[in-house]
Amino acid sequence: MFPKTLNFFLRAGAVAVLATGLSGCSIKGMAVNAVANSLAAPSDVMTRDNDPELVAAAIPFGLKTYESILESTPNHQPLLVATCSGYTSYAYGFVLTPADLAQFTDRPASRAGIERAKNMYLRARDFCMRAMELRYPGVGKQLLMDPEKAVAKMNKKDVELLYWTAASWGSAMSLGKDQPDLVADFPTVRAMADRALALDPEWSNGSIHELFITLDSQPEMLGGSAERARKHFAEAVRIQKGQLPGPYVELAEGQSITNQDRAEFEKLMNQAIALDPNVQPSVRLVSLIMQRRAKGLLDHIDDLFSK
Repeated sequence: MFPKTLNFFLRAGAVAVLATGLSGCSIKGMAVNAVANSLAAPSDVMTRDNDPELVAAAIPFGLKTYESILESTPNHQPLLVATCSGYTSYAYGFVLTPADLAQFTDRPASRAGIERAKNMYLRARDFCMRAMELRYPGVGKQLLMDPEKAVAKMNKKDVELLYWTAASWGSAMSLGKDQPDLVADFPTVRAMADRALALDPEWSNGSIHELFITLDSQPEMLGGSAERARKHFAEAVRIQKGQLPGPYVELAEGQSITNQDRAEFEKLMNQAIALDPNVQPSVRLVSLIMQRRAKGLLDHIDDLFSK
């Protein structure tokens, strides 16, 4: 699951310097708030790029700038969500993907990368939970005690927050299955994802359905269902008009490997690779990263499937 929105981090440096240089508490406070509003505004400057290495080098500076701005305006909900989404996206695209591919050639490096990605997902989750607590005081405890009741009060304006909280938290769980305290929260993640889906099933070009391909590829004891995973795959492909590689890669990893269906795995990955990343230029970078992942896994298909 690679989320579809990375905000424009490069402007962060200039506006942060501007805010820092202003004198006077009230003026500086207004400037910082204006900076936070600017940084949190949606943008596809990163996701439409065609150079993953350039973006990978740029994002960490932006993320730390986000955190610096939040030190001055800690209750800025849009920036908290943007920081959450930024860490989640960076962790998957630029930390976990290389780590997953390294498992075939350098296991210690792979394990270290996976641990780093998990910690980034947890950091992301914490930013989202701060935003959720500001919006619904006390909701953190409610989510752990009765998640379905906790999310029932949320409405369509909360879909983005529900998605990113579920995506970051669920991704951390998928990497920490040996940590009972973390896995125990899976019903909370599913409740948030279910609520987001019910409120806006086509949000962000089918991103929620892509998230559910991963969630429903988990073991049945965690609420997974192969049938539902495939239904969400079909919905994501329909919404995206079959133009994006994400659903194909996610189904191949979530279902084909689990079922040891080599033929399906090859078919899905080759479908993902064959797509033109320029058809939807606003998410070109996402497509390129997913295709890189597909190619890397195909190169090691003999390691993934029993002969």
